[in-house]
Amino acid sequence: MRLDVVKVFSLAKAGVEHLPEPAARALFTAAADVAWALRLGGTTQLERNLQRVRPHLGRRGLRRLSRDGLRAYLRYYCEVFQLPRLTEDQVRARVRVVGDAAVRETLAGGRSVVCALGHLGNWDLAGAWGAKNLAPVVTVAEHLEPEEIFQGFLDFRTGLGMTIIPFEKNGGVFRQLIRHARTSASMIPLLADRDLTATGVEVDLFGHRARVAPGPAALALATGLPLHPTMIRHERISGPRRRAAGSRWGIVIEFLPRVDLPGDDGAAPDVATLTQRWVDALAARVREHPADWHMLQRVFLADLDPARLARAAATAGPAGRAGEES
Repeated sequence: MRLDVVKVFSLAKAGVEHLPEPAARALFTAAADVAWALRLGGTTQLERNLQRVRPHLGRRGLRRLSRDGLRAYLRYYCEVFQLPRLTEDQVRARVRVVGDAAVRETLAGGRSVVCALGHLGNWDLAGAWGAKNLAPVVTVAEHLEPEEIFQGFLDFRTGLGMTIIPFEKNGGVFRQLIRHARTSASMIPLLADRDLTATGVEVDLFGHRARVAPGPAALALATGLPLHPTMIRHERISGPRRRAAGSRWGIVIEFLPRVDLPGDDGAAPDVATLTQRWVDALAARVREHPADWHMLQRVFLADLDPARLARAAATAGPAGRAGEES
């Protein structure tokens, strides 16, 4: 019998949304531990990626780290399913922000800010907080299959106050981002630590070659807007903040210094140089909090299929080359 993915997803969402917080988290932690023990899904790839982040860990240490990483990944989904029922006060209590002075100054001046994000922490909670407490949030989402699941995520994110541009090959995503960037003072966070089009920028990541999306750098250079690498991670919370949040877990949003300024030689960076800059800045923070990097997919060149990349590059349209990502 074929599994109806849409029904399973819908039932999971509806069920988890109405569970008490402790019960929901216990359920997802147990699911993470089972997947980790049986090496299901992307567990093996997660360990390969984390080994590059912490190359000196022994086998036992790497396994512990991958368990923590899988728990953090499932924690993200648990929080996502329960996010619609949270009050604005609970959302604010769950979020701690660091390094936002320069970002707020730019927004107050009527200009948008581009943020380079990785698959870290809970970016949906960050987006929900940002839309209410910082500025309109405009971002790109990968077009998932089946369509019902994608529409579910689209409705969910727009319900949180975000403007979502679906990622479509040759779909004019980059032009839409430029229009939003130039016509409003918006936050434009782009998940870019893996390349979906296979025409991305090759960078050094933890001492290994990897492919990431050129979108944040391309958008910043095309518009002249500041580009801030942005780290999002989970943290345990306690005391009055925990009671206000209704949870023992919150997130930290850390806006790192802008990376689009000229270098020591006074030359303005190109897309490749600027991409490497934000990758370096974000990688330094990931190295300190590796369990928050939810990278269960192949991102390093050594793990990718060269023939597949060549075919994708040969068929990619100009939108892919312009640097669109999810």
